[in-house]
Amino acid sequence: MDVLGLSTQDGEVENMSHTYHTVLTIAGSDSGGCAGIQADIKSISANGGYAASVITATTAQNTQGVTDIHAIPISHLIAQMDAVFSDIDFHAVKIGMLHSSKVIEAVQSTLKKYAAKNIVLDPVMVATSGHHLIDTEAVARLKTFLPQVRLITPNIPEAQILIDHDINLENLEDTAQEIGEKYQVSVLLKGGHLELTETMTDALYNHETKKVTRIQNPAIETINTHGTGCSLSSSIATYLAKGDSLEDAVTQGCTYLNKAIDAGKDMVLGKGHGPVNHFGLPHA
Repeated sequence: MDVLGLSTQDGEVENMSHTYHTVLTIAGSDSGGCAGIQADIKSISANGGYAASVITATTAQNTQGVTDIHAIPISHLIAQMDAVFSDIDFHAVKIGMLHSSKVIEAVQSTLKKYAAKNIVLDPVMVATSGHHLIDTEAVARLKTFLPQVRLITPNIPEAQILIDHDINLENLEDTAQEIGEKYQVSVLLKGGHLELTETMTDALYNHETKKVTRIQNPAIETINTHGTGCSLSSSIATYLAKGDSLEDAVTQGCTYLNKAIDAGKDMVLGKGHGPVNHFGLPHA
């Protein structure tokens, strides 16, 4: 064999001296490219990871909204997961919107089957408009999944579903801890829906160390925030895949997203809410 890592004469693959920081994203596809699988892959790549994907649904979507959703059959969803897990050792898994209790059950059981590690779950339950995206049965099933993952990244409306009380800047850190203890999971409670100030404040409760950390970044005025939740959770999963501690991974992920929002704040894409600039390219 001439090149390290290629097949030998008997067809076996030798160990490579370098490996990718592999991250699997399990989420829906956004045809407009702003959110979902497309945002995940961009975010993972921008932060130095290798992205593989399992698609739970395809959407007809652009910067103005979603016009149609096509759910992937459960059997094919599981087949996608079996295919990638049987071949690739994933250092982290990011999970986006799981639109039904059957999808949640399939993902939960398959991840347990393969002993997946460093699972980051973005519990997408509420649209920007305030409408609930999944039904009561799916919410109940999702709650049973939370103790199996390492980190959840709810925004304020989603956190209020999980804890059933109002959240403000004063009780942000206590609420993150309350959710973490209730569901036995680490929590990044995102403060983007709170009252507008010059600083964006998030609260991390590390269930492993029982430590609460306040994370702050400059607030940026822009309409280009489509896919921020997807991009943040994917970046955090990437830093976990690279071996960073939970606090470091979350802090770096929040910093990355803030810079990506700033880099894309004046860009124009479509007629609605555009994406963040994942690769931080100069403004046009």
